[in-house]
Amino acid sequence: MSMSDDELRANQDHDSLYAKRENIYPREVHGIFARWRIIMVMLTLGIYYILPWINWGVGRQAILFDIPNRKFNIFALTLWPQDLIYLSAILIISALALFLFTAVGGRLWCGYACPQTVWTEVFLWMERKFEGSRPKQIKLAKMPWNREKIIKKGGKHVAWVVFSLWTGFTFVGYFTPIRDLWAQIPGWNMGPWETFWIFFYAFATYGNAGWLREQVCIYMCPYARFQSVMFDDNTLTISYDENRGDPRGTRKRGKDKPADKGDCIDCGLCVQACPTGIDIRNGMQYQCIACAACIDACEEVMDKMDYDPGLIRYTTLNEMSGKGLHIFRPRVFVYTGILLAITLLMLASLLTRIPVGVDVTRDRNILYREAPNGDLENVFVLKIMNQDNKAHNFVVSMEGFEGAVVDPEQPEFHAESGEVIEAPVRVRAAEKLITERSTKIHLRATATDDPKLTDGEDARFIAPGDWFN
Repeated sequence: MSMSDDELRANQDHDSLYAKRENIYPREVHGIFARWRIIMVMLTLGIYYILPWINWGVGRQAILFDIPNRKFNIFALTLWPQDLIYLSAILIISALALFLFTAVGGRLWCGYACPQTVWTEVFLWMERKFEGSRPKQIKLAKMPWNREKIIKKGGKHVAWVVFSLWTGFTFVGYFTPIRDLWAQIPGWNMGPWETFWIFFYAFATYGNAGWLREQVCIYMCPYARFQSVMFDDNTLTISYDENRGDPRGTRKRGKDKPADKGDCIDCGLCVQACPTGIDIRNGMQYQCIACAACIDACEEVMDKMDYDPGLIRYTTLNEMSGKGLHIFRPRVFVYTGILLAITLLMLASLLTRIPVGVDVTRDRNILYREAPNGDLENVFVLKIMNQDNKAHNFVVSMEGFEGAVVDPEQPEFHAESGEVIEAPVRVRAAEKLITERSTKIHLRATATDDPKLTDGEDARFIAPGDWFN
């Protein structure tokens, strides 16, 4: 049955809402910003791939998030679930840093340090090694399948898969001791969760950096949608100077610039260099990730044409309109002040942190009892949390009640690293020492090999009310 004209037009309108993706082959450019991107790729990926292999002390991985044992090694620190406040502080610091960098320089994070950008740069580098420059890649894509195309395309994807698997292995190495994980690979003795996450993270890397690329930045990344909220007229963004560049027009190098033309020779290299495929000459666009590849491409052209640099540059809306450059403004100082304050508070807390915790509870079965010699006893249970990275013996002491003693005197309890133990103790006092119904005491646990590892909590020594009638 044939469709009516109205149905046909409706289907055509519906189809027009969805543009077919056009493959983007970013042109390789050279310049100061390209060098900075290479430096950031080497720095960030170097940290990612090398860090889990570094040990801190004997047999202790410097960075290890040991979820089964509920402890997190961060160099000299060992953090436990009780220390999640530090995770909250790190997240707050990261958010404020993103606000600060965005207010000053726009999407600097996206252009130089975002994992999607960093891994995509590596995948693009491998693609160029196998398939050649941008024109060669386009020619290869249009070529019918033959031996040359199979070898180049196949070699590229093999390199992508190997690199992705190594990336997934390294990711799991932050949660499972990486040397143990490496020893398990020849016999494929890894657990199901390690196997799943290696392949899942490898698949995500291969898919995002190899296939989706700019689609992640344009459609999947939420930052692209709300970045404009953090921009103002003094935020540095990559902009095309249309007052200087327009009207655009082609011309020969070495000739005087036509009087009716601007500096832009309409070569299109800025568009070819863009990893998201936009034309920066159309104004600010949310797809721009501030990688500055268009600046490097344009600077090469301006140099060849013997024109002044800066046709495409980092600038602000105020500067473009002649109001001057004002990077340091109240918003920047507020973000910086809050960021420094929270960072210093967190560092001070970490430096003064004592890796032992004590909770005191009373024996719920009986408030007090009378000993055979007539003394009065209260029974308490101390929960001692050893948050250090090694085992300790702890002794329990009591303060605040003159003449009362802990029975037995100086009891000692052993706690492994990360272990929470229960230490029952009796506080005993002679009848003549008890002068009130409830007496405040302080129970403390101290490591025998390190007096600095100590913590305590207040409690109450309870006596029967008829003693004071």
